[in-house]
Amino acid sequence: MARTGTRSRGRVRPRTAGVLATVTALLAVTGCGAADMTKQASPYANAQGSKTVTLSVQSWVGAQANVAVATYLLEHELGYRVDTVQIDEVPAWDALSQGRVDAILEDWGHPEQEQRYIEDKKTITPGGGLGVTGHIGWFVPTYFAKQHPDVTDWRNLNKYADQFRTPESGGKGQLLDGSPSYVTNDKALVANLKLDYQVVFSGSEAAQITQIQQFAKEKKPFLTYWYTPQWLFQKVPMTEVKLPEYKEGCDADAKKVACAYPHTPLQKYLNADFAEQGGGAATLLKNFRWTTEAQNEVALMIAEQKLTPEEAAERWVGANEPTWRKWLPKS
Repeated sequence: MARTGTRSRGRVRPRTAGVLATVTALLAVTGCGAADMTKQASPYANAQGSKTVTLSVQSWVGAQANVAVATYLLEHELGYRVDTVQIDEVPAWDALSQGRVDAILEDWGHPEQEQRYIEDKKTITPGGGLGVTGHIGWFVPTYFAKQHPDVTDWRNLNKYADQFRTPESGGKGQLLDGSPSYVTNDKALVANLKLDYQVVFSGSEAAQITQIQQFAKEKKPFLTYWYTPQWLFQKVPMTEVKLPEYKEGCDADAKKVACAYPHTPLQKYLNADFAEQGGGAATLLKNFRWTTEAQNEVALMIAEQKLTPEEAAERWVGANEPTWRKWLPKS
């Protein structure tokens, strides 16, 4: 995912759970990032006058949790049919602009696309905040940070490079990243901060989680690109390494980045026609706003407890009616 605050992705089913479960399973089995399915538009998308909605779903489980709950409410409370299309983050903006999907429920900040589609073309409209603030960082396992407290300052990372070395890192310390399709600053940070590390891509969020869990099981040291909110912190406690302070514009030039990642309030976006003509579905998606804790709760059910997205959504909806009831259109 393009989890950065300054730059920065279908088959018809009457229920989304099957689609999302398949996507999650494929990611776990193949270790690959999300396929670019931009051209596989849903026949539901932008279908004026019919009670259908198409949602873009990203490959990470927090985004799947958003879509699962929104889908459940659209189907069971408002009577819509919902389809999902998995698209890489930047192509998702193209699909949204063209009406091939109706909404993106979790975006981590894409200023170029915002300028092009919201300000210039006016084909996409903001859907409001998700209620969750995202942050990317570098993390080490808390058990290692307790043994070596100074590792949490980036200036001491070279001291521990040998301990973070793996067969994949070519004699340097390993900085574990996720999918190559995620836009990160890590290669520039390693070079510009003169760190004796090699960025190693695991291939996907699922593969990265598997690697982190294996390191933790063996109590091995590791350094990883990771992000909040994410349910894995509840299973593998991790401590952030302090990078040079983030200041507005410090990451404007991708090749010269030498600062931390920002904290990014995550946003929703709707196709402009859908925002005006999408009726109760558009209203619900605009009103959809929950907490980091709620997202993690549903994500944990999907990823760790192995519930289907629909089962996880049903459980959360059943226990949180005062929250979601406010999202529904007023009759």
